[in-house]
Amino acid sequence: MTIATPKRLTLEEYLTYDDGTDTRYELVDGVLVAMGAEYPINSTIVSFLFAVFLGTGIPYYRLAIGHQIAVSSTKATARQPDLIVHTEASAAAILSGSRLLMPEMPAPMLVVEVVSSSDTDPKARDRDYNEKRAEYAARQIPEYWIIDPIAAVVLVLTLAGDQYHESLFTGTQQIVSPNFAGLNLMAEQVLNAGMK
Repeated sequence: MTIATPKRLTLEEYLTYDDGTDTRYELVDGVLVAMGAEYPINSTIVSFLFAVFLGTGIPYYRLAIGHQIAVSSTKATARQPDLIVHTEASAAAILSGSRLLMPEMPAPMLVVEVVSSSDTDPKARDRDYNEKRAEYAARQIPEYWIIDPIAAVVLVLTLAGDQYHESLFTGTQQIVSPNFAGLNLMAEQVLNAGMK
């Protein structure tokens, strides 16, 4: 849902915007867009992946829920992935006090989006599958995962030049990630948040 504001916001205005509610927003071309309600499984998937990445030896300070990334667009745009795996450099940049990983700052290693309502909300689906794919590729983020519990797929997108190469995983297929070669994880484990 897009929120009517009197004018398009800059990144600086977005960072200080407060409407007095708990609603989370992304900024898309200067316009506030409310992040839709998520299914309970979505946050459980993110928690599961956080634990999995910790288990691979990635330090806790490089894993983030709630960090935001400025991305290329015609106007000011900031995205808030469900999970970010930072590089040492991107973690240092955002932990230095910035509330937003700006374009001139190093890109994180991985962003993860867990899709909500892919079967009933075509705009939300298009945002995660297409808009963010283009934006994250332009931002030179090496890897982007799209996890879609309704479609029962995990897409691992790996940056090749300025576009992502897509690998699709379902069921008991082992997830293959060039940046996280030590993962021992099947698609269904992610989609079920490790509960089955």
